[in-house]
Amino acid sequence: MNIKKSYVCPDAHEKNFPIERNGIPMEHTEQILTAQLEASPIIAAVRTPEALKRACRTEIGTVFILHATLSDLAEQVHFAKDAGKSVFIHADLVEGLSTDAAAVRYLRDVTDADGLISTRSSVIRAAKECGFLTVQRFFVVDSQALEAIERTVSQTHPDCIELMPGILPTVVSRLHAKLPMPVIAGGLVETKEQVISLLSAGASGISTGREELWTL
Repeated sequence: MNIKKSYVCPDAHEKNFPIERNGIPMEHTEQILTAQLEASPIIAAVRTPEALKRACRTEIGTVFILHATLSDLAEQVHFAKDAGKSVFIHADLVEGLSTDAAAVRYLRDVTDADGLISTRSSVIRAAKECGFLTVQRFFVVDSQALEAIERTVSQTHPDCIELMPGILPTVVSRLHAKLPMPVIAGGLVETKEQVISLLSAGASGISTGREELWTL
C-alpha cells in the first residue's frame, strides 16, 4: 500500500513576505505543512537516535522527535534535515530544557527544526512567534476534553493538532469537520487497518513509533 501523493509545494518567495524560519514565510507555513502531510501522511515518532536513523532510511517525509537531551538534540535534528526530513521537536520532552518562551527561543537558535510539538498553550504561542510550525497535542480522555480542544485552538491557533490516543475515528471525524487546521492521530496506532480508518475519517497524518508502518 502506498499512501504517498505527489504535490507541488507553494513558492515561498513569489511574494515579498518576511522570512521567519528556515527561509519560509510565516504566511505559508500552514500551506506547507498541509502539503507535506498530503504527500506523506505517515509520521515517524522516534524516541532514540537509533530509531531516528532508521526513519531517515525510509521515504517518510516527517519525523517527530519525542525524546532527546540538550547534548544530542541539535545533532539529531541536523542528521534528519540532512536526510531531507521535516523535523518537529516535542518541546515538553527535551531533557534539561524548561517549557517556557526562553526555551523555545533556545531551540530556535541552536537547531534548524521545522516545528515544535507541545501540550502547552504558552509554548505553542511562543513557537509561533519564533517562526516554528506548531503541533498542539491533546489527550482525549472524555467529552469535556474534546470540548476543551475547540476552545483552546480558538485561542492558540496551532498549525496542526495531534490527538492522543489516535485510535478514535469518530473523534477525528468530528474535529476534522469543526476545526480549520489539519488533525494528526497519534498513539496506539499499530495496524495498517487503523491507519486506513483514521485517514478515511479525516486525519491528515498518523504519527506512530511502529516502524513497520513507516513504509506504508
